[in-house]
Amino acid sequence: MKNSIIESIKSLPPLPKTIVDMQRVCADPDAAINDLVKTIEHDPMIVANLLKAANSPLYSFGREIKNPAQAVSLFGMGMTRSIALGNSVRKLLNVDMEPYGISSERFAEVASMQATLVMNWYKHIDKAKADKLFLGAFLQETGKILIASDVIQEDLLITFKSEIEMSPNIAMVEFSYVNDTTASVTAAIFEHWKFDSEFVEMIRFSDSFQKAPEEVLEFATALNIIKTIIPINDPLSEGAITRGLKKAMDAGYDYELLEDEVNALLDIGKI
Repeated sequence: MKNSIIESIKSLPPLPKTIVDMQRVCADPDAAINDLVKTIEHDPMIVANLLKAANSPLYSFGREIKNPAQAVSLFGMGMTRSIALGNSVRKLLNVDMEPYGISSERFAEVASMQATLVMNWYKHIDKAKADKLFLGAFLQETGKILIASDVIQEDLLITFKSEIEMSPNIAMVEFSYVNDTTASVTAAIFEHWKFDSEFVEMIRFSDSFQKAPEEVLEFATALNIIKTIIPINDPLSEGAITRGLKKAMDAGYDYELLEDEVNALLDIGKI
């Protein structure tokens, strides 16, 4: 990893107090939905982003969600934390995704699509793992923010953007410019913020899941499959879907189950 990115991670500000409080509530086995509602209801930005997500076609709740209590009840504690954390992190890191050829809004949409797909897929496999993977998928591209910033600072935007636009392997392009990939940068960010080691390691190996330790191999593999199907430069394209489904089949998954959820996401028209 380039020294400039390492220094950027070291200088990151702490997470907002509301997010820290949310983390504490979600980690408490005795906490209830109402405890989480009380934690977030006085933070206008988190409430606004949560309601925006709840009324998105991605989640298909079928009615207008008007207050945070409704949203938290429908999402559950784990998904609420993921959505709030993802939006807060992007705001904290001052997103400029021009090197990847997308807007900050589109970057957030892709994160939501990745998280939605992994949740809808894994709820048929293991609900507890689905909750962990939802958070991982929602945040796994965070490192791209710091990579994009470094590319801009080094005046490499035009060449990097051109290569990203044409490449089916974003990680390879990243490595050629910053000597690392999004997975490692993202892992370092959340290690800096003292997230639990399982979460950090599943993301760290999501670009090289074949090398993942046994305890996070399944998670890292699933995250890699999801971002193969929904890469930020070509989400849910025919080629991306084909490559992702092949990875799922090679990993021993029921790829037809995943294909059904991909088709359901395509039907929403959110591409």
